Amino acid sequence: FLPTPITEIISDFFFHVFQIIKIFSEDGMGKVVEIPADMTARDLCQFLVYKNHCVDDNSWALVEATSHTGNSRCLEDHELVVQVQASMTSESKFLFRKNYAKYEFFKNPLSFFPEQMVAWCQETNGTIPPSQLLQNFLNSSSCPEIQGYLYVKEMSRKSWKKLYVFLRRSGLYFSTKGTSKEPRHLQLLADLEDSNVFTVITGRKLHNAPTDFEFCIKPNKVRNEVKELRMLCAEDEQSRTCWMTAFRLFKYGILLYQNYKIPQQRKTLLSHFSAPVRSVSENSLVAMDFSGRTGRVIDNPVEAQSAAMEEGHAWRKRSQRMNILGSPSPLHPSSLSGVIHRTQLWFHGRISREESHKMIHQQGRVDGMFLLRDSQSNPKAFVLTMCHHQKIKHFQILPCEEDGQMFLSLDDAATKFTDLIQLVEFYMLNRGVLPCKLKHPCTTVAL
Repeated sequence: FLPTPITEIISDFFFHVFQIIKIFSEDGMGKVVEIPADMTARDLCQFLVYKNHCVDDNSWALVEATSHTGNSRCLEDHELVVQVQASMTSESKFLFRKNYAKYEFFKNPLSFFPEQMVAWCQETNGTIPPSQLLQNFLNSSSCPEIQGYLYVKEMSRKSWKKLYVFLRRSGLYFSTKGTSKEPRHLQLLADLEDSNVFTVITGRKLHNAPTDFEFCIKPNKVRNEVKELRMLCAEDEQSRTCWMTAFRLFKYGILLYQNYKIPQQRKTLLSHFSAPVRSVSENSLVAMDFSGRTGRVIDNPVEAQSAAMEEGHAWRKRSQRMNILGSPSPLHPSSLSGVIHRTQLWFHGRISREESHKMIHQQGRVDGMFLLRDSQSNPKAFVLTMCHHQKIKHFQILPCEEDGQMFLSLDDAATKFTDLIQLVEFYMLNRGVLPCKLKHPCTTVAL
């Protein structure tokens, strides 16, 4: 046996190195895991993806959420989970969910930073060329800034003021004289270095916010007391996203870009040893013809649609023969084609329009993000809810009949499908009447 002092040292070592973390899924179920003190948010997400058999598409995130204040933020990949937990209150919790928009600004920066909101600081007296937008944010020696009007909640009061605000590397400032950016007219609103930025989803109800696009800056030393939070409100979703993205870039700089590149570098490394890892959605983006001796890719959308319809007819006949209840209609609840979509991650059953909005907002609001749900107004119909240009749109999917057979369509029967799975796969290949192709399924996972 080891002497007592050594035993105590080993016990203390394990006590300090490992911590208990509780993580919740969006259905409210929680799971307790024991993690090392140096585990990052990315590592914990990878662990949860593996344990819960999720598709590893690098879009999962750990979210810090506080219900009584309505605040939430996505942890950066490099943040230490144990450290973040130490700054949280008992009302705060970790959520495991999708966030497709975490690094979307690296792929499409111009849609995140409206030209009228981005400028050089006063001493450079110029504008940022679009081609160098991100380089200037990542380069610590450059001086870009975000500017525009924000509603600012007065500390410890219920009133809001509309102020002209500037976000720089040194902090968030407002002008005491109109839109002037002279140093003598600027006052500090919040520091960036020791703070984090949160989305506020219930601002109108909790804080009497003037718009739905509230966010807040929380100093790390503050234990989530509302009176200590710097509450801000933008005019629209695009400007709120711009302010919050710029905050992250100013605070973390090149570290954010390194976080973004790590999954791509890992994928490149794996490709030297094995076939590239592809998600389910990526694997469904190519139409194939296997009628000949060898398969071929169908590039023509019209031919792809025709082939899908023919396969749908053949599949329907096979499923009817297999249907022991003898239902003549594929839309009958007892038929496989009428219920098989309920096994898909993108189908969310009888959720409301408001719940679908909330889910898409929480998972990123990127182009092509979508989910399907039962229609609340028509029991025989479904609704496709999707995001395009940060706006959420709804398309009703109605049953239609042709030659005694039932189909589904969202374009007045111009394009017909035997089931929702076939419909989704078609619109992942073809835009059709939609504003863009379906790309990112809005999913939840049960821990």
